[in-house]
Amino acid sequence: MKELLRPSRLAPGARVAVVAPSGPVVEERLQAGLDLLRDWHLDAVPAPHVLDRHRELGYLAGSDEARAADLQSAWCDPSVDAVLCARGGYGAQRMTDLLDWEAMRAAGPKVFVGFSDVTTLHEAFAARLGLVTLYGPAAAGVDLLKNTRTQQHLRATLFEPESVRTVTADPPRSAPLVPGRARGVTLGGCLCLLASGLGTPHTLPGARGGLLMLEDVGEQPYRLDRMLTQLLRSGWLDGVAGIALGSWDDCGPYERVRAVLADRLGGLGVPVVEEFGFGHRAGALTVPLGVAAALDADAGTLTLDEPALR
Repeated sequence: MKELLRPSRLAPGARVAVVAPSGPVVEERLQAGLDLLRDWHLDAVPAPHVLDRHRELGYLAGSDEARAADLQSAWCDPSVDAVLCARGGYGAQRMTDLLDWEAMRAAGPKVFVGFSDVTTLHEAFAARLGLVTLYGPAAAGVDLLKNTRTQQHLRATLFEPESVRTVTADPPRSAPLVPGRARGVTLGGCLCLLASGLGTPHTLPGARGGLLMLEDVGEQPYRLDRMLTQLLRSGWLDGVAGIALGSWDDCGPYERVRAVLADRLGGLGVPVVEEFGFGHRAGALTVPLGVAAALDADAGTLTLDEPALR
């Protein structure tokens, strides 16, 4: 993994576009998210199709073409400084191949924020644009709207990224599955998206030399086992430098989840540490992908070499 290009931080007055590349968005939550961003003195604007819903497939926020057009138009608009995803869900894989990556590269670096299903786009932004992105809360998500810690951490990352260069694992459950220290470039996201993206266009070839940030939601232990085994058998995890684990909400009793994680990841011989506070959980933190960092599994810290944004 090579260190990627860091976009510029935001300042009051920056224009932020909110798009829906995956699942349908609740209008009231969208409005509340826009209001919050405007309270931060950002010029928050919804994309034209952000409230669409697919006619036949109600789990999609409009057609693949409309979702792709919104993202590309926002990214290529020179007045837009950042693009935030309204929610995750499902659908990003369906529209990623419809994007004009050359045009998006020519538009230059911008801030990109999202999580969950947006993992597909984080990989594509890294692979095709060579760009640092932020694995952070959805703009119309309950956690951003209701949780002060999530709000404060995202806002600090956007405006004062030097103030959040160290991410500390959450006690009391944080512990090293495998102790040690490692250095590398952060990558990763939602486990099921990383596994389902294997062999498809616009994805990273593997985690070699990287610090893998890994989390998921609503997957039973045997399914987590299956996805981790797929990553192992494909060679995608070969050469990974270290692993920081986020949340595993609704994945069954944590002792069972922990047993799977230890079984599948412990044999890699690299530091692995739990409970880094990102992902599908209350109070989720924002973590940058594509930034060189040091992972200390014993201390439970991830320290960025440089702020996520310039």
